[in-house]
Amino acid sequence: MKHMMNKKNDAFSLIELLVVIAIMATIIGLALPNFLGARSRARDARRKGEMAQLKTALQLYNGDYHVYPASANGGVGKTNYISGCGIGGTVLCPSSCSVDFAAGPTTGCETTYMTKFPSELGSTMFYYSDGTNFCLKDTLENASDGDLATSKSRCSATCTPLAGTLGSTDYAVCSE
Repeated sequence: MKHMMNKKNDAFSLIELLVVIAIMATIIGLALPNFLGARSRARDARRKGEMAQLKTALQLYNGDYHVYPASANGGVGKTNYISGCGIGGTVLCPSSCSVDFAAGPTTGCETTYMTKFPSELGSTMFYYSDGTNFCLKDTLENASDGDLATSKSRCSATCTPLAGTLGSTDYAVCSE
């Protein structure tokens, strides 16, 4: 009998288990929204990076031909697309080019500016041009992105006549 009274109980009590579960639920509840927000911020960063690459390609084209390519309908599901080929930038690249944005005097494929357009160009990313200026715009998922206000202040004068007023979550890149 004395032996049984000295034996220590090594199991957790029900209250201890409930406290641990409550602490874990609180930590998960606080961390989960932050992890989900990271995914949308990553998609926004990809969009902004693709728009910067496209801006560089458009400026190279303008440096060669002194005009920005026309915006056009690029086919099913593609509106406000970059025509992208030829000296005047008024036609889509022929299938013989195997690139999305090129130009040249003979086949229209001699100088490649961009092998493949961004995946969202024409679906959520819009391109507008009047030949002298261009505006690229896309809607970001993160409404509190610090670059939204900067892009609007830099591109509002260029984009408004071409694409209309920029919305609260529209990120813009322009010819400046």
